[in-house]
Amino acid sequence: MTFGFAPSAATSMSAAADSANRLARILEPAEWAAAGIPLLRNPREVVSGLHTRHRPAPATAVVAVLDHEERLTASASFARRSVTADGWEFRNSLLAHLRRVIPHDLRRRTPVRTAVLLYCREGDERWTEEDGAWMWGLRDACTLHGLRCGAYITLTRGGWQVLGEGRGGRRPSSTSQPAALADALDQEQAPSRTGGGAAQALHRSAAR
Repeated sequence: MTFGFAPSAATSMSAAADSANRLARILEPAEWAAAGIPLLRNPREVVSGLHTRHRPAPATAVVAVLDHEERLTASASFARRSVTADGWEFRNSLLAHLRRVIPHDLRRRTPVRTAVLLYCREGDERWTEEDGAWMWGLRDACTLHGLRCGAYITLTRGGWQVLGEGRGGRRPSSTSQPAALADALDQEQAPSRTGGGAAQALHRSAAR
C-alpha cells in the first residue's frame, strides 16, 4: 500500500499565479516594435565587436552600453543562471552587471547612453518566450539604470538577428571564430568615427 498527498488548492493557485506573473514579464515582438527602440546605425559592427571581445557560447548574454555616437562605452558577459525564462530574473542579472561596469545616469532628464543586449542561444532566429523575457528584462534594467533601451540581438548557428527589425546576417554566428581584436579596433577608429572611444571601450569592457 502506498500513501501520498495531493497538492492543496492553495499550492495549485500559487503555481498558477507564478506562471501568470512570469508570462506578464515577457514582451511580444509587436510590443517591442511599438516601444520605439532606437535603430542601430551599423548593427553588424556592434555584433562583430561584442563577439570578438566576449566570444559568447550558447546561453551567454552580453550587455553593452553605447554612447550617442554608437561607440562602445562598457560591456559585460555572463552565463544564464535562471532555469525558467523569467524577465524579473533576467532584469536583476542585467542590472547587476551594468552596475559593475558603468555608473548610472538617473540624474539626467533624458538618457544619453543606450544599452543593447546580445544573447547567444540554441535554435533559429525565430522569437521565443525566452527572447521575450530578455526583452522585458533589458527594458526594465535600462529604466532602473537611467539608460535608453536599445536593440535585442540573438546569436545562433544561423547567424545574428536584431529582433523586431528584420535585420541580420550569417556572420558572426554562435559557431564562427571571432575576428582578431585589432581588426575590431581598426573598425572603431575608422575616419568616419570621432574620438578615441575604442581605447576607452577596451579598458572599460568587462571580460567574462
